[in-house]
Amino acid sequence: MAADPFRHSRGFPDAAVVIVEYGDFECPYCARAAGILHELVNTSDGQVRQVFRHFPVFDLHPYALTAALAAEVAGAHGLFWEMHDLMFANQDKLADKYLMGFARAVGLDSDLVVGDPAQPYGDAVEDDYAGAAQLRVEGTPTIFIDGVRYRGRLELGPLRAAVARAGGGGGAGQPANGQPASGQPADGPSSDDGADRRRRRAPWSRR
Repeated sequence: MAADPFRHSRGFPDAAVVIVEYGDFECPYCARAAGILHELVNTSDGQVRQVFRHFPVFDLHPYALTAALAAEVAGAHGLFWEMHDLMFANQDKLADKYLMGFARAVGLDSDLVVGDPAQPYGDAVEDDYAGAAQLRVEGTPTIFIDGVRYRGRLELGPLRAAVARAGGGGGAGQPANGQPASGQPADGPSSDDGADRRRRRAPWSRR
C-alpha cells in the first residue's frame, strides 16, 4: 500500500496554502530551511500547512537514508516533527548511536529506529523518492507552494510573499496532490547541495 504523501504535515489541515518540501536530514540547506518553514507556519494565522517528504541524497550524505527511516518510525508513533526538529538541530550527529539517543529523547524505544526494525519503513521513503522523481526534484530542499515550484530565496520575507500570491490566487497549483496545475512536473533544478543531476535508483529499491 502506498504511503500517504501528506502523512507528515503541520499546520491546520484546511489551511489555504500548502507548502510541500522535499528534504534530506543531512543537507545543511534543509537544516536552515527547517526553522524558516516552521516559523512561516507558526506566524501564518492558520493559513499555511507544511508537508515534508523524503529525498535522501544518498550518494553525498551517508546518513541521509537511515535518518529518514528513523523519522518514519517516529512518525508511525505520532512523533515525526519532534524527531525531525531534533535531527536538524543536531545534524552533525546522525550515526545510529545518536539516532537511538534522539529516539529516547522524544519518548521512543531506541531499538526501533535503527537496524532491522526500521527497514520496513523504507517503502514509505521510497514512495516519497519516486514522487520526487516524477516532479523532477534533483536536490534539496525543493519546495512547492500549492503545487508550484518555489524558486525564490529561502528566507521568511520572500516565502511570505509567495504564500500571499498563492493564497490570493497567484498560484494555480493543486495542493491535493502536489502537482502543478498543468499536470506536468515543473522543470529545472531547485536550490540544492550539489546533488548529481542524473536519474538515480534508490539503493534500497527492490523494483
